[in-house]
Amino acid sequence: MPTKTPRTDPRVLRTRQLIRDAFIQLLQEIELEKITVNRITERATINRVTFYLHYRDIPDMLEKMADEMINDIRTIYHSIPNQSSSTDLDWSRLVKLLEYIAENANFYKTLLSSKRIPVFTERLQKLMVEVITGRVESREKSASSLAASIPQDIIIWYGSSAFIGTIIFWLRNDMPYTPVYLAKQLSLLATFKLKNLQLLE
Repeated sequence: MPTKTPRTDPRVLRTRQLIRDAFIQLLQEIELEKITVNRITERATINRVTFYLHYRDIPDMLEKMADEMINDIRTIYHSIPNQSSSTDLDWSRLVKLLEYIAENANFYKTLLSSKRIPVFTERLQKLMVEVITGRVESREKSASSLAASIPQDIIIWYGSSAFIGTIIFWLRNDMPYTPVYLAKQLSLLATFKLKNLQLLE
């Protein structure tokens, strides 16, 4: 039997949330280089000792925050059974993922848009590469011969970059579309792309 992941103490989760929220607020107000542990703890209304119980320093905090972000997204994504055999993201999973990002828009908008903290975008891109790589094998069953002939790495680069770029622009523009609507449009774009490839044959 697989071992269960130990449940984190709610008090630990609450403290990390306070630290995370304080950091996001500060990042919206001042440059990353000006953010210190003192400023974070003052904003989070905790003491420095408490901060160092969770993180070695700010770079360590960013790494752990990125890990938590990916773990959350992975959990959300896999909480719904896969219902599609295409290489593109399954629609129902995509809706769930976009809804989660929308609920935490301030966090994602601030960190994914920050060029000074690439770790978050890099981790998300790595996850999307994993997801798309896992689906590329089935492309020959559903795609045209031209689409099936496109090298795997190009499909992966294109798919992951297009998805993350769309999410970032969506957040930067204050989410003008609902998660359901955006997911639908992304699905239509995927279908449109495949039809165009078929017309080129």
